[in-house]
Amino acid sequence: AYLHRECENQVIHRDVKSSNIMLDENFNAKLGDFGLARQIEHDKSSEATVAAGTMGYLAPEYLLTGRATEKADVFSYGAVVLEVLTGRRPIETKCWGESVEWVWGLYKEGKVSSAADLRLEGKFDEGEMWRVMVVGLACSHPDPDARPTMRLVVQMLIGEADVPAVPKSRPTMSFSTSHLLLSLQDTLSDCNTLALNSSRSSSWSVPEHNVVIRSDDDHLV
Repeated sequence: AYLHRECENQVIHRDVKSSNIMLDENFNAKLGDFGLARQIEHDKSSEATVAAGTMGYLAPEYLLTGRATEKADVFSYGAVVLEVLTGRRPIETKCWGESVEWVWGLYKEGKVSSAADLRLEGKFDEGEMWRVMVVGLACSHPDPDARPTMRLVVQMLIGEADVPAVPKSRPTMSFSTSHLLLSLQDTLSDCNTLALNSSRSSSWSVPEHNVVIRSDDDHLV
């Protein structure tokens, strides 16, 4: 919440994941590894760039447009919340499939306790578990406009705000028409700027949209 709203310029981390969160001796969480972070002016959109991060934590619209926003960080945070809740990584290829899809299915069936990390051995407050689950799913909503801000997430987790109504079934990946058009228009604008800056050259080409994926051991793959 501080990075998004309290800094002089908004900071988009772009690689929020469990292995980048450290705990001090009092179990206070600290976010680290700002190697992919970007600063932008408040209420300004970032330029389209190479989508970088760790698969399973990347927001779908970020992969589509290459444009990082605070809501992309919120999506990544949601993946971390569900990882803590379940004890499973966002993408478990061995047996469970995508963790978000699995948790959303249990939420639909009202099986909150079934999503809990087995290492807890059932020793948890089911009401608090439900709250954490709903917050994690709200942050993981495919539509960025439907995700809460990090400030609201904090308020929900500490009980100062009500959790939102989350659909029983996971929505399909979709964007509002205005959101998608604005993203595409901004991307075209970036391409036009590139063309003008390259006008002295006999030929130019717009680079393809690439994705740089980071593995959980923080090496590029």
